Amino acid sequence: QVQLVESGGGLVQPGGSLRLSCEASGFDFRLETMGWYRQAPDQQRAWVATITDADLTYYTPSVKGRFAVSRDNAKNTVYLQMDALRPEDTAVYYCLVPRLSTWGQGTQVTVFS
Repeated sequence: QVQLVESGGGLVQPGGSLRLSCEASGFDFRLETMGWYRQAPDQQRAWVATITDADLTYYTPSVKGRFAVSRDNAKNTVYLQMDALRPEDTAVYYCLVPRLSTWGQGTQVTVFS
């Protein structure tokens, strides 16, 4: 029933931008805090950003000032706008409903010249 579908990943040059989307269904999206995580090759999944039901946002230091998380409750969608991308941002990006411990399938972001 609970489902998260990420999209928007791709190949981008250093300094470029991407906007990731996560479409949610099967729960009351408006009442849930949502998170973004990423997993680089041979590394553990790491927290990137969080947006609460009250639109408060939090970021890991390495992306602060470059990434922006937002949500559209009418569309049951959370976004991650990524600017000034660096090669170290290369990873599979996942969204999460923390209270429900539910992940999406992920979308690949590759930053390479």
